[in-house]
Amino acid sequence: MTGQKTAAGRQPAQVSGQRADPLGKRRRAANDKSTLKGKARLGIVDIGSNSIRLVVFNTDERAPVALFNEKVLCGLGRGLEDTGRLNEEGVELALASLGRFAGLARAMEVQRLDLLATAAVRDARNGADFVARVEERCGQPVRVLDGREEARLSAQGVVAAIPEADGLTGDLGGGSLELTQLNDGVQGKLATLPVGPLRLMRGEEGDRGQAAETLARHLEAQPWIAEAEGRSFYPVGGAWRALARIHVEQHDYPLHMIQGYRMSRKDAEELAGLIARMGKRSLARLPGVPRRRLETLPYAALLLEQLLRRAKPSEVVFSANGLREGWVYERLPERLRSQDPLIAAAREWALREGRFGDLGAPIVDWTAAIFPNELDELRRLRRTACHLSDIAWRDHPDYRAEQALYRVLRAPQLSVRHEERVYLGYALATRYGGPRITAESAKLIALLDSQLKGRAEALGQALRLAYAVSAGMPAMLERSQLEFLEGELTLYLPDQPEVPSGQVLERRLTALGNALGAARTRVVG
Repeated sequence: MTGQKTAAGRQPAQVSGQRADPLGKRRRAANDKSTLKGKARLGIVDIGSNSIRLVVFNTDERAPVALFNEKVLCGLGRGLEDTGRLNEEGVELALASLGRFAGLARAMEVQRLDLLATAAVRDARNGADFVARVEERCGQPVRVLDGREEARLSAQGVVAAIPEADGLTGDLGGGSLELTQLNDGVQGKLATLPVGPLRLMRGEEGDRGQAAETLARHLEAQPWIAEAEGRSFYPVGGAWRALARIHVEQHDYPLHMIQGYRMSRKDAEELAGLIARMGKRSLARLPGVPRRRLETLPYAALLLEQLLRRAKPSEVVFSANGLREGWVYERLPERLRSQDPLIAAAREWALREGRFGDLGAPIVDWTAAIFPNELDELRRLRRTACHLSDIAWRDHPDYRAEQALYRVLRAPQLSVRHEERVYLGYALATRYGGPRITAESAKLIALLDSQLKGRAEALGQALRLAYAVSAGMPAMLERSQLEFLEGELTLYLPDQPEVPSGQVLERRLTALGNALGAARTRVVG
């Protein structure tokens, strides 16, 4: 782990409690043989107003995967508005947890550990004393982010997964709200407002009328928020993700994936207005409400309701990415940052799990002839499916289709719209013979309109045929060709004994022809 000097110039103290390790030699020998060695890892400790969290990312991929993620709710910012100081109980809990986090990072051989503190620490009178104690406990410097940097990093996290994000991002922590304007992924105006739920609430239930007045005053001072009208709003933060989960439960929505979950502004305003006026007992009876957010959730909802009324976006698109992902993204090399995150994630997955590596590029070329005049969005999804087309080969044949469907549906590194996620999963399930239709899978597939469903079936059948032709070997695929002209689907095979025609090829070609609506199919070779 590496670190920088603190702003005061002092070097971080050594981690408290370190002693000579009589087994150190043996442990080092074991580590030399472990799979940890040589991996690029970045650890981030996010010291927020309500929670602290350690996340360890791999940093040798465009869409870094969280290798470890642990959160502790400390409530550092509880009472800050009244006392001007960090909550004492929260401080003690935070120090104990941060010492554990530093030890875990060492055990995982994290090359770099960054400790980032946000609103509560930067605003509290005893924030500097707390930072000094953290540095002594962890042996690492703490970087206290100013509000504008926090806003910038949070928006960068959204853009890392959604490069074309356009509208307004809002990152709600316990002590502050960071707002950033996005114009097709490029940051514009930004602001940080001291209106986090822990600051708005006073006492057990708080005064929500006073909180509403405070919110209105701060939001009215940012008239540029209205420039998001008709565009998208991207909420970030645990409290707003909790609202999305409530909506998912209320509507029996089949895909429990917050990243990319969309709501109309009307639905989001109605939900926020309802939650903002509920008490703890009523909230506790709602499905999907975490007990630890019963006190703060109404204030988060009140803030969302007021913000949506001023911004007037066309839709709300929830993001699981935020400050931490933005911090990682900015530290990736340019060769990775310039990649499409979806294609890069699919390619990395294929390299890890494909039988013969990544066959994606040859299959993309091979299937291009049967998808003419393809829109850019559909071409991107076809490329993704081609890279992912062999991810379930290790599974039992009877379960490959189902495994392919659900692995894609639940993969956090694939940042796509929900219907696009279902499209990819359904195409891959079709590639393995088609999913067993259950009540659950039927609800998921119903997220596709008939045109997109038919296209997913055609793509899946094309992938199925490609593996029958090639056995997963690029050279064999390159010696064959598909053609779809005037209603006739033709598979051209080379006149070579290692690529013979047969019943399997003919059956799969017929299935592809049916999916494409071909009048005739034939094999030429």
